Amino acid sequence: MQIQPVDLRKIDEQASNVYEAIIVSAKEARRINEEQRLEYNLQVNTIPSKGLEDDSEDMDNPDQLKVSLEFEKRPKPHLQALNELLDGKIEFRYKTKDTNER
Repeated sequence: MQIQPVDLRKIDEQASNVYEAIIVSAKEARRINEEQRLEYNLQVNTIPSKGLEDDSEDMDNPDQLKVSLEFEKRPKPHLQALNELLDGKIEFRYKTKDTNER
């Protein structure tokens, strides 16, 4: 896996400062991760189990392995969120005092 540096000036264009951009990107990454986790669990739960019901690692389920490998090939949530931020696809705003009181 090759590390690709990110130009901080590009991040700085999307928010008032880099720290704000990191917070926004991290929250988006958590949201993406949660969606992927739910999707993975849904797909794994539809796969019929074979053999015993215990959680032994000795038996491999090829269908479950296939689903797991598919999810591992996807881009990581933090990279997806950072790319969305750099592309301007994430909208965010500050909470105002009025919205906190509601």
